[in-house]
Amino acid sequence: MGRFDDLLAVQEHDTAMDRLRHRRANLPELADLARTEDEQAGVEKALTEVTARRDEVARRQKRLEDELAAVEAKVAEVEARMYSGAVTVPRELQAMGAEVEAMRRRCSVLEDGVLEAMGEREPLDDEVEALGARSREHDATAARLRVSVAEEQACIDGELAAEQAARGELAATLPADLAAFYERLRAKLGGVGAARLASGRCTGCHLTLPATEVDRLRKEPPDVLVQCDQCSRILVR
Repeated sequence: MGRFDDLLAVQEHDTAMDRLRHRRANLPELADLARTEDEQAGVEKALTEVTARRDEVARRQKRLEDELAAVEAKVAEVEARMYSGAVTVPRELQAMGAEVEAMRRRCSVLEDGVLEAMGEREPLDDEVEALGARSREHDATAARLRVSVAEEQACIDGELAAEQAARGELAATLPADLAAFYERLRAKLGGVGAARLASGRCTGCHLTLPATEVDRLRKEPPDVLVQCDQCSRILVR
């Protein structure tokens, strides 16, 4: 095998590694994971917003319940004094009765407020529960996908390491100037710096060379570096 055949073998390993890297970066599971994470972000945002609304209603309900309990306790206290016999002055008893009536009206308003808050809170509680369930589902899916991605990438990394080792052995046999020229071409030409000339056709750009050019290349000594006149890649004859 000549140095240009070795170079073409290096190119085959480079192409295989490029494909593996592309595959690694474009695993279907990665797209699924990104989509799941985007959906999870939306669910978390909605959950935060709904939870804040639910908590505000819950705080309002608690304030109303606390005030209702305090007013009811005050009613009980005033009524206990009224019926204890300790107060005998009619005007004072009348004032205490009016106070009790006012507090009972306040209790009625507070009870309505508590019921209204409970009515607001129930669907919010349901929504928080549903969003929490969706969030947990997304978390489980994301965890499963991360494991799958890690396994796939580890497998690809193993293939890459094998290709890299084989490529390194071959590349070490190439003249330094040829290897450097090849790398420059690879960088400019989409990762393909060398190609086979087969049936008058460059397998790099897939274009057929003019017959006169093919005839000229065939007459060149085997150790002379030749390039495709269409794409400039090194041609291996």
